[in-house]
Amino acid sequence: MTMDVTIYHNPECGTSRNALALIRHADIEPKVIEYLKTPPSGDELAKMIRDAGLSVREAIREKGTPYAELGLDDPALSDGQLLTAMLEHPILINRPFVITPIGTRLARPSEVVLDILPADAFKGPFVKEDGEKVLDAEGRRIV
Repeated sequence: MTMDVTIYHNPECGTSRNALALIRHADIEPKVIEYLKTPPSGDELAKMIRDAGLSVREAIREKGTPYAELGLDDPALSDGQLLTAMLEHPILINRPFVITPIGTRLARPSEVVLDILPADAFKGPFVKEDGEKVLDAEGRRIV
């Protein structure tokens, strides 16, 4: 299937690996951006967050990051200050962000990516790394 898909990916993250595998299961080869090596620009990051319907705070990763050390839990910080911190420390960007012509999502959990891929693209089952079944034998989402 031909579809312009971009994933801001961290290969060390199981959720990110599962989202990438789901995209590829739809027979789509996305543009993979390892955002820790090649972070988005401030404008790109702000647009991804906005297009995903998130607040900047919702797009920040706390676990395994310098979030607390940087005092980012301070409610007085502006979106601009939070974005600046995310750009200075890309590990603070929650992942994976996936962009398709259908929409943009922070694919947490990874099966959220199904919302922005063609429903008829899946042929057969899909199981996440941890064994959780996501698609049945006919490629339909398991709820």
